[in-house]
Amino acid sequence: MTIPSPLLTTNARSADIMARARGRFPGGVNSPVRAFRGVGGEPFVAARGKGARVWDADGNEYIDYVLSWGPLVLGHAPDVVLDEVARVMQLGTSFGMPTEREVELADMIAARMPHMEMVRFTSSGTEAAMSIARLARAVTKREYILKFEGCYHGHADAFLVKAGSGVATLGLPDSPGVPEALAKLTLTCAYNDLEAVERIAREVPLAAIMLEPVVGNGGYIEPTAPFIPGLRRIADETGALLVFDEVMTGFRIAYGGAAERFGVTPDLTALGKVIGGGLPVAAYGGSRAFMEHIAPTGPVYQAGTLSGNPLAMAGGLATLRALTR
Repeated sequence: MTIPSPLLTTNARSADIMARARGRFPGGVNSPVRAFRGVGGEPFVAARGKGARVWDADGNEYIDYVLSWGPLVLGHAPDVVLDEVARVMQLGTSFGMPTEREVELADMIAARMPHMEMVRFTSSGTEAAMSIARLARAVTKREYILKFEGCYHGHADAFLVKAGSGVATLGLPDSPGVPEALAKLTLTCAYNDLEAVERIAREVPLAAIMLEPVVGNGGYIEPTAPFIPGLRRIADETGALLVFDEVMTGFRIAYGGAAERFGVTPDLTALGKVIGGGLPVAAYGGSRAFMEHIAPTGPVYQAGTLSGNPLAMAGGLATLRALTR
């Protein structure tokens, strides 16, 4: 259904840019949600932003309630982030070697989330979630992952699945290109359905129970009071790892994220968006015992040349310092 709205009316320059973009990108975009198909109409082309406002290529001004899908917790172009990134940029944008800023940001994350004793930086939330699934399978020596309807964990093959009508039905591919054999290793059930989780976890050897602590990608859904503590209990009783995907909720719903907000400590956590202040960055982490399975200290391989790059670390440090103040 097309929703009539001034927001969905494109002007000449935006329309011209989008026409050119469709010749270079699938659908004219580099991420599907930017195509505006979910709300009808045509996308406008962003030109600049400041604070809570954004301007399109035709000079129209909007209040931005999306803020780059979450990372701009300080708004567009906050001076504290711009100043720090500009300063660090003069020193180099990428080294492919360790830098002190990686350690500083990891320390700041651990101060807020003590259960993240060790972290590994990546460049996207998809990378973080994909790496967590691999790590959980390696640690538990199990293959099955349980996720929840409406929770989004990136576009890795393991998470693009849908479930049948049965509680413990094997997953089916939700996108062409996802092998059915791989999709069958991911089970899904309804969010807040603790009884279904219990049945699945006792019937199937789960490597991990993974969720957005507050659903943000399937519409805003809060957990019921017993849900997250119940997941912790079920994971402990069945040997599965409990994983919080806090790419959207991290450092936004509480100083210490979902673990603080709900009083439940996960085994592994994925973070993203806000820890880069608008630059491409994500991370995953947990106890030292789990994380030391990651190469080079352990056999679970994961790598990335731009992981922990200086600009992303600078943006994240500036953002978290501002939130701390």
